[in-house]
Amino acid sequence: MARSRRSKNKRRPMAEINVVPYIDVMLVLLVIFMITAPMLTQGVDVKLPNANAAPMQDTQEDVLIASIDAKRQFYIDIGGKQEPITLVQLQDRVSKILSQNPKMTILVRGDKNVPYGDVIGLMVALQGAGAPNVGLVTEPDNKQ
Repeated sequence: MARSRRSKNKRRPMAEINVVPYIDVMLVLLVIFMITAPMLTQGVDVKLPNANAAPMQDTQEDVLIASIDAKRQFYIDIGGKQEPITLVQLQDRVSKILSQNPKMTILVRGDKNVPYGDVIGLMVALQGAGAPNVGLVTEPDNKQ
């Protein structure tokens, strides 16, 4: 009788799940996401309008326009007053303005003859000053 009880105990089904393969898959996925996540956050978020886009409705009164002209001089337009300033001064002023009004809309006007890198430098300076989103101002396409 003792032997029959021992044989029953040895053949009992095991109700466990081996989770080691699942852990291996999760670690591989974690490594993949850790490598690709920094690549996804680089760059400047720019939404360019189509050539036939309708003009934006001016519903907000608080708009700050940062400009760069063909001579590569920087300007800030807050209410019609414009004078050339350096990029460091522009970043400092925008930072102070955004500390008072963080919901202010920031737009960039760049002369078409200015190198692309200078416009990107202006946008990076604005983001460094605390602007979460920076928009681009374009002229309407009247060649239709």
